[in-house]
Amino acid sequence: MLKKALTSLRGFAAAPLPWRTTTSRHCASVSSAVNSLLLRSLKEHYLELSKMNPPPKVSTPSPFSVVKGALDSNGPVLQRTYGDDEEIRVSVMRLANIIPSGGDEDDEDSINQLFLHVDVSKLGRECSLHFLCGLYPDAVGIHSVSLKPKFQSLQAFAVPKKYNGPVFQDLDEKTRDALHGFIEERGINETLFPFLQAWLYVKDHRNLMRWFKSVGNFVSEPKDS
Repeated sequence: MLKKALTSLRGFAAAPLPWRTTTSRHCASVSSAVNSLLLRSLKEHYLELSKMNPPPKVSTPSPFSVVKGALDSNGPVLQRTYGDDEEIRVSVMRLANIIPSGGDEDDEDSINQLFLHVDVSKLGRECSLHFLCGLYPDAVGIHSVSLKPKFQSLQAFAVPKKYNGPVFQDLDEKTRDALHGFIEERGINETLFPFLQAWLYVKDHRNLMRWFKSVGNFVSEPKDS
């Protein structure tokens, strides 16, 4: 009798609990539905982006050329030589990537204001002259000037490891005007704005499409067996 009862208990323990199976199937069903909803939304946005017309093509501002692979990196966009021993490289970012927007007016300002990193390097020199500038449709303004090692990664608000020079606005007007003249002589002026704004649009559009596709691939990939 006891042996028979123990056998029955073993059989009961080995059998799956009906409510546990139901819960597991319910969770799997909900998860599948959520994934399908997300994948559908990602696909719709991806297709919508793919149908958007690109902005009118803007010619590369002479005498600059586009750095190879610039669309797929966060490095310089434009480059040129000046004289016999200078190389100028220009990187760009949007105001919104540095300072979060706070309204419609701020959004418009972020579209019409770009930040430039301008590096002026010389052959045989370990450092380059680095300008952080604000670029507008009708003007360019210098925010800071410093000497930095060549090819140092560009971070607008990184904490400096050594003295980077005075606050630009603390310089006398004559020196500020001379520094503006220095970069303008090398082609850094408002004529860069149309090209760089269009270039950022293309880059942002490409990155957004890539993001939708990558997230969709991640969600749809089956679990490793």
